[in-house]
Amino acid sequence: MAEADVTLFISDLHLCAERPAITELFLEFLRTEASHAQALYILGDLFEFWIGDEAAELDEFRPAITGLRALADSGVPVFVMHGNRDFLLGPGFERASGCRLLPDPSRVDLYGTPVLLMHGDSLCTRDTEYMTFREMVRDPVWQRTILAKSLAEREAIARQYREISMANATTKQMEIMDVTPEAVEKIMREHGVRHLIHGHTHRPAEHKLSLDSAIAYRTVLGDWYEQGSVLRLFSDHQILDRLPLPHG
Repeated sequence: MAEADVTLFISDLHLCAERPAITELFLEFLRTEASHAQALYILGDLFEFWIGDEAAELDEFRPAITGLRALADSGVPVFVMHGNRDFLLGPGFERASGCRLLPDPSRVDLYGTPVLLMHGDSLCTRDTEYMTFREMVRDPVWQRTILAKSLAEREAIARQYREISMANATTKQMEIMDVTPEAVEKIMREHGVRHLIHGHTHRPAEHKLSLDSAIAYRTVLGDWYEQGSVLRLFSDHQILDRLPLPHG
């Protein structure tokens, strides 16, 4: 059980009907550990796909929305960042869940230290094919066009993009899909931070780097495919940990 002086970070849950055990793990996490935290940050890809805020009423997502609402109503602030799968999260999601959407990147003060929060996909600059796709789907005109389509059309498009993404992941070199060190250093300099927390790459780790002759840190959150992954940030240390599946 977490203590009240901890801030929690998770990402890449990819909640969907195909992985009910992950949804169960997430709901248990919200009811227990997260309920004692100062705040919960979800850094992208909370959902496997999001076809617009009408998705909050879909059976596969309603339990998560209800769980988030309960946590937010209990007084724990919950912040959610867009990922590469749920970039259509909007005001309707905020109203239904009680969460607050964060821009990517976001510079926040945590225990007196500035920390940069990102999903992480914008740092994968060597994957030029993906960066082109990212620019397209983040364009407000493209998003308005998609949201004007029927729910069935949007769901078909979302599932098609998911299949393409999964297929591409099997053919691209891991180095191409990982963050570019130069992009990491550039964004940290721009925001004047020595600590970056992100997800997306599904490579949980705590990296130490040299930035302008000073020590800096990059913490990568893990995915929730076979287990959970949570970063517990305290005032003087942090713990990057795994959460086992229920009954597993």
